[in-house]
Amino acid sequence: MPSILRRKTKESAPAGAEKTSAEPARKRAGSAGRSRNTRSRTSASAAPPTTKTATKTTATSRSRRSPRSSKTAARGGENGREVPAEAVDPELTTLLARQNALLESLIGVQERNSALLADLAGRVSSGREPGGIAPAELTVGLRPRLAIFVDVPNILYAAERSGIELDWGKIAEFLSEGRTLVRAMAYAPISDDPNARMENERFVVPFVDHGYRIVTKPLKRFSGGGVKANFDVELALDILTLADRLDVVALVSGDGDFRRLVEIVASRGVRVEVVAFGQSTAADLRAVADRYIDIAAYVPEFSASPK
Repeated sequence: MPSILRRKTKESAPAGAEKTSAEPARKRAGSAGRSRNTRSRTSASAAPPTTKTATKTTATSRSRRSPRSSKTAARGGENGREVPAEAVDPELTTLLARQNALLESLIGVQERNSALLADLAGRVSSGREPGGIAPAELTVGLRPRLAIFVDVPNILYAAERSGIELDWGKIAEFLSEGRTLVRAMAYAPISDDPNARMENERFVVPFVDHGYRIVTKPLKRFSGGGVKANFDVELALDILTLADRLDVVALVSGDGDFRRLVEIVASRGVRVEVVAFGQSTAADLRAVADRYIDIAAYVPEFSASPK
């Protein structure tokens, strides 16, 4: 009996062993399958791009190389071989054409400017200032702007002492030669009689119809019988107000009280010319002027025509 049991045990042992050994085999097979799947996915991700992607990459590479190719075509090829016209980049051709047109336009402008400057230089060299003095500094393309300010009592009293009757229209023309006359002002005292006609006033008549703006002030009578009309303040304020819009100020007066006014106006870059009779002009006023014109030296030019 025991021997029979031992044989059965021996016979049944291999079957269990087979079952036991089959399980590791199945595990190894599963692991191998998973490894193959992993390698398949890895290979798929590393696969080369599709035809569409490759085509796009090739086109991008060509576009990046196109500027060099265009330059080569424009030069006729790297080795001097002639390149067909259709191989040149149209955008580069258009750009070159625009650049050439711009250069031609700039050359035309330069030629016109040169001609304008030459014409202006000819006009300046052939012109002259009143009294034969060299032309004043000119702003390109513009004539100097001038304003005339006349201290009427001061000048007329000096003219009467010299026995000269002045034509104020001629004086304005003389001073404004080669210039643009912006304004001519005459500061004239008038009678304190309200019934007197202004156009008949002694200090007003010489300036009527000669383009002057006449500023008037009634004469002041003093207890001693004297009369006076001082326009120093009004004249100075008008000059300072207009100075920034002028290039030249002609002050027609010999009064030394205007010396400081002349210095201030000149400090602003305005040319100041003093016009008066030499014998009645203050030395300090004459010293600060940019130019002094002695009326006595121009009697033939400034005298009024006989009536």
